[in-house]
Amino acid sequence: MLFPVKKILCTTDFSEASHAGIHVANEMALKDSAEVVLVHVAAPVPVLGAPHHATPVAFDVPAYQQEFVDKTGEAIEHLAKTQFDDGVKVKTRVEVGYAADEIARIAEDEGVDLIVISTHGHTGFQRFLLGSVTERVIRYAPCPVLSVRAPAKA
Repeated sequence: MLFPVKKILCTTDFSEASHAGIHVANEMALKDSAEVVLVHVAAPVPVLGAPHHATPVAFDVPAYQQEFVDKTGEAIEHLAKTQFDDGVKVKTRVEVGYAADEIARIAEDEGVDLIVISTHGHTGFQRFLLGSVTERVIRYAPCPVLSVRAPAKA
């Protein structure tokens, strides 16, 4: 990888842990005059098949998913405006899918030089239950990945 980087993909799940990655991406972007693509990947709304004898449910899943994406888009725009310095060009994206797969796909689509992703630092049973998005991103990303550990709680 050649430094300085010109385009950084930074992920957020809106948690306190993800703010650590945002801070690092902001500092790198300032130093290298890089563009940041701030990304949130929303999980798809699960749809379970109804039994044949059940009354149909009047719930519009695609409309619900779109409203969720729209609201998340507003939240990520706010994050871009409040967490990055004025000199940093930030593009935002909200996608629906499985986080690691979508992050790797977006990195390739956007032609980024680096992915900055925060890790919550789960270990043991918690990691087994939750999986590790960061680990999968590192495995499948088309570029280097900088994993930023969230600061320990006081």
